[in-house]
Amino acid sequence: MTLADLALSDLALSDLAPVDLDTVLAVAPLARRVDRKYLVPLADASELVARLADTHHALQVAGRRCTTYRSTYLDTGDLRLCRDHLQGRRLRWKARSRLYVEDGLCRFEVKIRGAREETVKHAVDLEPSSYGRYGAVERAFIGGVLAAPHPAVPDLRPVLEIGYTRATLVDLRAGARLTVDHGVVGRPTAAGSPELDRGSVAVDHDRVIVETKSGSRPCLGDLVLAAMGHRPLAISKYATSAALLARGVPDNQVRRLVGRGVSVRASSSHLDQEAS
Repeated sequence: MTLADLALSDLALSDLAPVDLDTVLAVAPLARRVDRKYLVPLADASELVARLADTHHALQVAGRRCTTYRSTYLDTGDLRLCRDHLQGRRLRWKARSRLYVEDGLCRFEVKIRGAREETVKHAVDLEPSSYGRYGAVERAFIGGVLAAPHPAVPDLRPVLEIGYTRATLVDLRAGARLTVDHGVVGRPTAAGSPELDRGSVAVDHDRVIVETKSGSRPCLGDLVLAAMGHRPLAISKYATSAALLARGVPDNQVRRLVGRGVSVRASSSHLDQEAS
């Protein structure tokens, strides 16, 4: 059991009724949704789960209520996709290879941000040995997903990997999900972008990223978080990690998170000098 597993065990997930993955995919597939993210203390996440116990189920897979995720993100050598996110471009997208570690499952995903802040996710299942790679199959999938007004597929490469442990809560009546991610750490890949310094960006151990996935209207989880004093943040695990490790990417909107739940460990980085 990892430290992240131990921390998520404090959420009292056992107090929630279980739900299996097939039911979740049938009732709340959410391939098209609005995502709202929050960076909250672990203690507040525990209170949130307790408040949702009467309305939400806990996703349970093979007897587990927590799953380890590894996601490798693709970008251009100059981190164009990261820059598009930070600049808030109306039409932007990202691609990643994702491994569900305990289950040995691999998916390749493309997420497109469109009108009204809506996210549309496209995914294809691949062999576990394909995790972290970018070849003809992945490129063809991206090309099939992207259509006008998106440009042609640029020259991409695996640039950064992010790992964490996730617990998922599901409101079956409303068709909404809420995820709690702990132990989030992002690191450049061995063959990543030359723009990225070696090192890591991590969410502090006493914090979690809570993400709600629902329709255009806030779900119950959003309302409870608002009542607790939390507001959504424009925080992307990938863009935050890449921006804080990059040399030439404007990072004003994520820099404020450093020391407020996010830590950077980088050698020969501009951050080392500014933190001293």
